[in-house]
Amino acid sequence: MTELLKKAFEAISKLPAESQDAIAARMLMELEDESRWDEAFARSQDKLAQMADEAIAEFKVGKTNSLKDIL
Repeated sequence: MTELLKKAFEAISKLPAESQDAIAARMLMELEDESRWDEAFARSQDKLAQMADEAIAEFKVGKTNSLKDIL
């Protein structure tokens, strides 16, 4: 455990139980959300690579527009 995390837990431990539970719930939700994002990105790597290849191919044959032209 890092020193910063230890310091945070020490500060949280001084709060009323209700506040501690609220902070713990937010932390757990954040960790769960982060895990879902990691899983989603891991599953999408092949699709993202395919889309990037398609975009590069379109650029090479002139099927794309410059943002300067659009704006």
